[in-house]
Amino acid sequence: MTNKNLIITFTRNPELGKVKTRLAKTIGKTSALAIYEKLLEHTESVLHNLDCDKAVYYSVQVRDNDIWDSSIYQKHQQSGDDLGLRMQNAFEEGFNKGYKNIVIVGSDLYDLKSKHITDAFSALKDNDVVIGPAEDGGYYLLGMKNMHSNIFKNKKWGTETVFEDTMKGLQNESVFLLEPLNDIDTFEDIQNNDTLKALITR
Repeated sequence: MTNKNLIITFTRNPELGKVKTRLAKTIGKTSALAIYEKLLEHTESVLHNLDCDKAVYYSVQVRDNDIWDSSIYQKHQQSGDDLGLRMQNAFEEGFNKGYKNIVIVGSDLYDLKSKHITDAFSALKDNDVVIGPAEDGGYYLLGMKNMHSNIFKNKKWGTETVFEDTMKGLQNESVFLLEPLNDIDTFEDIQNNDTLKALITR
């Protein structure tokens, strides 16, 4: 541990037919994979130069020779039966290592900027929890300086109620909200993004 702050990102292994399945129903598996690989590259570029420790958690298998440089990123495999438990385990692992502030962010946000991460760490100085709401009703970022396990319990992950249900469980905590961002799940999410649409092959 070289820094008291840790940024975590969750990724899916970029394999044909295994990523962006809802998007693939509209544009095909090959184009969906190309877009997800672009999103991974963008996420890595956002995190690369941040002044904090960094970790990437893989969905299936840790990869050695990929865009996540082992000299920069700690590499782990996600563990848990659902997204909530996988996030909880990642946070617990980080806190057990001695990190004081931990932020987790998704890897499917073309609008994500380094400022969102630095703002999240700054907000944790005066708040218990930081959340970046996603436009689809979930959230793209979660930051904590102490463990709040209730965040990860009894949620219908992948639905439009996740953010609302999360906020209900944090009524007694001080929560800082970042600006809402669009995470990429369906064709509607990319229809105004010429860069991502250019990756669609017919």
